Amino acid sequence: MDVLVAGSSGFIGSALLPALTEAGHRPIRALRQPSIPTGVDAIAWDPDAGVIDTASLEGIGAVINLAGVGIGDKRWTPSRKREILESRTTSTRLLATAISGLDSKPTVFVSGSAIGYYGGRADEILTEASAPGDDFLADVCVQWEAAAQPAVDAGIRVVTIRTGIVLGRDGGVLKKLLLPFRLGLGGRVASGEQWMSWISLHDEVAAILHALRTESLRGPVNLTAPNPSTNAEFTDALGKAVHRPTVLPTPLAPLKLRYGAELVQHLLVDGQRVLPKALEASGFTFRHATLTEALHAILG
Repeated sequence: MDVLVAGSSGFIGSALLPALTEAGHRPIRALRQPSIPTGVDAIAWDPDAGVIDTASLEGIGAVINLAGVGIGDKRWTPSRKREILESRTTSTRLLATAISGLDSKPTVFVSGSAIGYYGGRADEILTEASAPGDDFLADVCVQWEAAAQPAVDAGIRVVTIRTGIVLGRDGGVLKKLLLPFRLGLGGRVASGEQWMSWISLHDEVAAILHALRTESLRGPVNLTAPNPSTNAEFTDALGKAVHRPTVLPTPLAPLKLRYGAELVQHLLVDGQRVLPKALEASGFTFRHATLTEALHAILG
């Protein structure tokens, strides 16, 4: 079927497009004018202005929304926080509202979210039934998911993917960690006891494709591997994968100076122990169920 993908140029979206084609679908990118290249299947939109080519949406079989500015690449100033929130809620609301009014509605809307929904929860085991947290990222995710409600009200199957830490060689957190770890400078963060709920990029993409075709899936779905790791375990596994020691802890002061204490606390010190209950119950099989398997596949 024809599948509209918003956020197609990002880390996950770039891997998703060829996977959709390989699975027999025709990916159509949501792109801003005038940045649509000649010969590319695309629909014009401007989420900031609330504009999308609604007529071109007729006949689209599915919509996947991965749009949103990066969370961990800039200091969380008030304006950056607003951009993090609004880049997610405005795009989601625009797509949900547009497809809800179509004569020929898509069968499924896969709408982005993140495990930041749960907030920092220490050792608590978290599933899709767990309550949201009470910090900035949790509030972003709550509003992000609520923005898809018009599609739910229109009877469209909505799958809200709460994505964990995505591991891939060419992007995300792993790309940032590889150089310091290969230089022997990698180490645990703070106590190292905080949980890191990760998923390989391969399984992230496979899970999104699974959500498209699995009619029993709807509502929130955790996209994390079934075996989350503590930061200390992650540090040890990555050090072994690149054959370097991981003795010295990562100094937080320089990171706080550059990115601010709030961002460092949320993204590096707090953690979530998230399990993919809905995904496993729907019959999804992970290729990389353990961190060692994932790192071996990614780093060769």
